[in-house]
Amino acid sequence: MEQRSQWGSRAGFILAAVGSAVGLGNIWRFPYVAFENGGGAFFIPYLFALLTAGIPILILEFTLGHKYRGSAPLSFFRMGGKKAEWLGWWAVFVSFVISTYYAVIIAWAMKYTVYSVNQAWGEDTAGFLFGTVLKLGDVPGEAGGLVPGVAIPLLLVWVIVLIILFAGIKKGIELANKIFIPTLVILFLLVVIRAVTLDGAGLGLTAFFEPNFSELTNPAVWVAAYGHIFFSLSIAFAIMITYSSYLPKKSDITNNAFITGFANSGFELLAGIGVFSALGFMAASQGVAVADVASAGVGLAFVVFPQIISQFPGMNGLFGVLFFLSLTLAGITSLISICETYVAGFSEKFGISRNKAVIFGVGTAAVISFLFATNGGLYFLDVADYFINQFGVAAIGLVEVIAIAWFFKKLPVFEDHANAVSDIRLGAWWKICLKFVTPLVLGYMMFGLLKLNLTKAFESDTGNYEGYSNAFILYLGWFVAAGAIILGFIFTAIKWNKNTDVDAHQHDNE
Repeated sequence: MEQRSQWGSRAGFILAAVGSAVGLGNIWRFPYVAFENGGGAFFIPYLFALLTAGIPILILEFTLGHKYRGSAPLSFFRMGGKKAEWLGWWAVFVSFVISTYYAVIIAWAMKYTVYSVNQAWGEDTAGFLFGTVLKLGDVPGEAGGLVPGVAIPLLLVWVIVLIILFAGIKKGIELANKIFIPTLVILFLLVVIRAVTLDGAGLGLTAFFEPNFSELTNPAVWVAAYGHIFFSLSIAFAIMITYSSYLPKKSDITNNAFITGFANSGFELLAGIGVFSALGFMAASQGVAVADVASAGVGLAFVVFPQIISQFPGMNGLFGVLFFLSLTLAGITSLISICETYVAGFSEKFGISRNKAVIFGVGTAAVISFLFATNGGLYFLDVADYFINQFGVAAIGLVEVIAIAWFFKKLPVFEDHANAVSDIRLGAWWKICLKFVTPLVLGYMMFGLLKLNLTKAFESDTGNYEGYSNAFILYLGWFVAAGAIILGFIFTAIKWNKNTDVDAHQHDNE
């Protein structure tokens, strides 16, 4: 077995970890979630969730990968044998599914970077996105033909990712993040500086920061805070376990987790300032409330922001290029980390070279991703994203914490391991958070989501998520989410390659 790769520096690891967390969604998801859940008051449950769930789980996953020195499946196998390995594969296949459609959104951002130069979207930005760019069909579930305008930049996205992954950890992933993350921060800082100087920016910032403390008595706000922290830190994607397995043995685990968590939160705050300053400008120019122009999801980035850019008093093209280039860079750094989870897993399970694992894993994901570049691609993307996140990522996090804390009872072992190399020592707070707080909150979230979706499905054929039919939700939603678990068990049943060191004893005694 060849010697395991390592990061060239601590900064390289932190930039990669932050790069995986600071994805496309962070730029538009956090501002909207905060705005909808009490404005400035939301920062109280947000910070509480970060300290009681986000950072504790980051420490848990950093410790798991650092101690057992393997991909997520191998680390779980070394921790608890076949009874635990399937959990690693479940996370890997959830990441695999996410990578197939995530690349398509990056391709959109690439196109819009070019469109920004002369605001090619015109006045009807919604019609331009759904009609001209995506050529969206009328019937959800029907793929239709391939849309060349999406397929070509999608191919370019995969070429970039393949080149970086082929180069390895130090010369590929670490070097890319050392270039992309500082560039991303500089570009987005320029976006924010321009946005806060616009007429009406104060209106947007007031809407974003003004606290509505009455919302703090609403349980849904606290659940939203935990849900957002969970997704924004790339927890339960197998990413942090994989990345931390490349850390040198004497790396400070808890310090790295705190830096990663707060760096991600800092970028989200910056995104909120920039986004709502721009929304305030748009609201003021149209004479409407900020709530009337704020929207969630990709509509904010690809419908609302092009409208804002077109209305700028000057430097429209430059602002647009900076904004969409920021989205592109944020997306690529996250996509690289997502792909690395299954590259590492396949390489170790089957004893194949890294390059072969990249060709097999990323190549397969790339081929599947072109389904989302068809006329019906947006419908497929919408349903797959909702179900794989809600019933994949969140479910893995719940099972992972319960399994490690209660079934395998590894928290004391992990605490000793982390404390041996870290300045910030773990104690009762960490174990209480993982044994009680996180399982209760995630369990409440999962129960609520299952009840909501199953109730809607039984109410009527179009009572599902976004009004999609039961058949479409079943085969692209529930089947995809369940398929990740099934594949997890199938790959667990396959024997590890004889050249892969799967001995857990030496790692338990490190």
